Amino acid sequence: MEPNTLAMAQEIDFSMLALFARATLTVKIVMLMLMVMSFWSWAIIIQKHILLRKARGEAGIFDRAFWSGEPLDELYEKIGPDPQGQSEKIFAAGMLEWRRSHKQDGGLIAGAQSRIDRAMNVAIARESEVLNRGLSFLATTGSTATFIGLFGTVWGIKHSFEQIAISQNTSLAVVAPGIAEALLATGVGLVAAIPAAVFYNKLSADNDRVIGGYESFADEFATILSRQLDS
Repeated sequence: MEPNTLAMAQEIDFSMLALFARATLTVKIVMLMLMVMSFWSWAIIIQKHILLRKARGEAGIFDRAFWSGEPLDELYEKIGPDPQGQSEKIFAAGMLEWRRSHKQDGGLIAGAQSRIDRAMNVAIARESEVLNRGLSFLATTGSTATFIGLFGTVWGIKHSFEQIAISQNTSLAVVAPGIAEALLATGVGLVAAIPAAVFYNKLSADNDRVIGGYESFADEFATILSRQLDS
């Protein structure tokens, strides 16, 4: 390598901030978009971890209360018609429909079991929607961020070759900065995509386990009420 070329290469700042500052407007927009996607993905990941931890804790507390032997009517009165916990909401939906299914003379309105099941299923669907909210953004980020970064890289390399053609100089000092700026876009895309894809799979599995617990509880509760109906 010629001494002049080596000296020019050593004077170039290859820090990420400098590479971003030298990038073209299109590549800057791509990297800023990926940074926003990465920031928003981490916000969803943290929020979902907190929500799932809270949901598991509430479910554990309610399960102990439900299976403690306390009469269901007393438990419902204690929880109230507008509970805060997810498991409590499913229980309250079933109990509310159970009470509405009783006539004034103490008899039951026909079709009570199916209405109770539907009421609890609607409550489960609402809680599932809350738990799954935001996961679609993680899936989108995990599947598209790499390609968005690759687009920035392709655009940056195209610009670098244009600069080479204009300057008619293929020395390392001319080629390296443009290539480095272009590759930074792919790197930012990977930084955004990998955590989003990993945590999407993990959070989806955790959500399925929590929702499965709600569905199991609803089935057990429906069985208890079914015995009451049969008797």
